Amino acid sequence: AGGRGVAMAAARLKPCLVRRRDGRQQYGLAASCLRELRDKACGILSIDKTGEPITLVLAEDGTIVDDEDYFLCLPPNTKFVALAKNEKWSSKSLDSGTAQLSEAADEVDCGAEKWKQLARQLKDDLSNIILMSEEDLQVLIDVPYSDLAEELAQSQTKIQVLQDTLQQVLDRREEERQSRQLLELYLEALKNEDSILSKVAESETVPRKEMDEVDTGASHAGTSAKTALSDQILAALKEKPAPELCLDSQDLELVLKEDTEALALALRWDKHKAEALQQACDQELSKRLQQVQTLHSLRSTSKVKKTLPWGDWPSSKRKK
Repeated sequence: AGGRGVAMAAARLKPCLVRRRDGRQQYGLAASCLRELRDKACGILSIDKTGEPITLVLAEDGTIVDDEDYFLCLPPNTKFVALAKNEKWSSKSLDSGTAQLSEAADEVDCGAEKWKQLARQLKDDLSNIILMSEEDLQVLIDVPYSDLAEELAQSQTKIQVLQDTLQQVLDRREEERQSRQLLELYLEALKNEDSILSKVAESETVPRKEMDEVDTGASHAGTSAKTALSDQILAALKEKPAPELCLDSQDLELVLKEDTEALALALRWDKHKAEALQQACDQELSKRLQQVQTLHSLRSTSKVKKTLPWGDWPSSKRKK
């Protein structure tokens, strides 16, 4: 009976990794609750009484973990940063691998290593697939099986399933774009037909519209738009059909935060077209976040309370 109690107690322990805010060395701990993790972290990280109480945050993004149920829902081997009293988390407090990669980016071109950064995102949470741009998805698809398998510590068979899933996500976005283009062409054809039918009664409608477009373009061309968006994002917005599908979620947020008039000036569009673009970006971002929240909700309500196994990642079939 005593042995069974010890086994049950051990089963409730969650393995975790902790380190100090500016420290490179991380330590493995096992705790059954947040209080126990805090106590053990103070001991192993040599945080004295003057530095208590400590705050535990996720090393990935600085999320404060102060809820017992949330702690129990976190996967095993979650990385924590222990912040002593009056310490604040910053983007420099990322895990050592990411921090080292960021430092290297200042000295050398790390474009070839981009796929490793993306792979780490998937290793932390597979639902990040939903939030990636089309370019990021293609980067991961092009990585050889063996390299990606080694980086993610998975078999090549599972990596092939993963890359098939990435390709399906990419294909679905392309199909959605093509569907929207067909719908726009259809609506444009209807609009042109109505214009021809009403040409006798309103002969000046089309010329006036063309003049408005010319004048608008001329006035915009002479104005320097003040926008925080990068040239790459602006090029995608201007040149790509349904650009909201090819951007990642961070870029979509930047577009939404942008002033509509500044966006219209930068793209040399009228304000209504810029508003429509922001609405499309808002809808796409909301859809992605809802999908991620749904996955997280399914995980948190699972009786097993662990992350989705690699082998169980949904490999949905494309609808024909």
